[in-house]
Amino acid sequence: MSELRFEPADVAGVRFSLSPVWETVSSLWALDNPVRHAVHLAWFDRARVTARRPDVVDRIRPLRELARPGRWLPDFLTPAAARADVTVEEQLDQIAATPPDVVVRDLVSTTPSGPLSRFGQALLVAPRELLPPLVDAVRVWHDEAIAPDWARMRALLEADVAHRAAQLAEGGAGRVLDELHPSLHWLGDRVVSDDPFERDFDLGGRGLALNPGIFTDRRVLWNLLEESMPAGTYPVRAVGTLWETCPAPPGDPLARVMGSGRAALLHLLDSPATTTDLARRTGLSGGGVSQHLAALHAAGLVARSRRGRHVFYRNTEAAMVLLRAARGD
Repeated sequence: MSELRFEPADVAGVRFSLSPVWETVSSLWALDNPVRHAVHLAWFDRARVTARRPDVVDRIRPLRELARPGRWLPDFLTPAAARADVTVEEQLDQIAATPPDVVVRDLVSTTPSGPLSRFGQALLVAPRELLPPLVDAVRVWHDEAIAPDWARMRALLEADVAHRAAQLAEGGAGRVLDELHPSLHWLGDRVVSDDPFERDFDLGGRGLALNPGIFTDRRVLWNLLEESMPAGTYPVRAVGTLWETCPAPPGDPLARVMGSGRAALLHLLDSPATTTDLARRTGLSGGGVSQHLAALHAAGLVARSRRGRHVFYRNTEAAMVLLRAARGD
């Protein structure tokens, strides 16, 4: 069981962002345990081939030795995102700028989960010299294994963050934290996390940075040390939709009337979704989705609303009537 204690400033400082470095590092956990992460089998097929290429193997070895299954990650390797739209290069710069004493401190904090690897031991002795090849390893694995699918991943992550932003606006930080994951409970001045890590933190007015994780599957994962910037990663919503495409059902009568693209969108818009999320789920281009949504909106079949910097679309009652009629309900 872990516990994070909040001051008023911490409640006000709860924020959500995406972390491309987190996805890059944690994907290696998933790659080493495909049965546990079977939802990502489409990604595994490509990533496994990439990880065995001779030009990749040696360059990513430092990262593979730190991101081993069942072992904790040093906090400096997955820095809290400085802002919502942080880039992978900015996060790599954060890692590269880690002071040597922090590298040593964070590496030592991981040893309760098991002894350091050979590279970890060497990094402990020579952090200045060995941090650059580690940063290069993260960059190479991101470029080879994550970047080709990042647009699809980002759409899912952004949809989750937009959902949390709506919760925050409607019910405040307490509701967001209480509903973030079944293992979390908000007790008014603290979050209690049902996990085996036994972290006990006073946030001390620094707020809490949270990001959804595609390869985070069972519980919320926290930074190891109270001295680190308070941060946590929780399992992203609807991860099962990440690799699927959803054309209109075969024989769909709506597709014969309005076209398969617009019919596919109506079948997905029983819950709010963004243009990028719909493009990911249908396999249509972003421009194509925008054109279809404009036509559906003009016909009164789709409503749109803005939440922060995101525009969400959802079926109107007229569209629901049309869908029920097409199904014969």
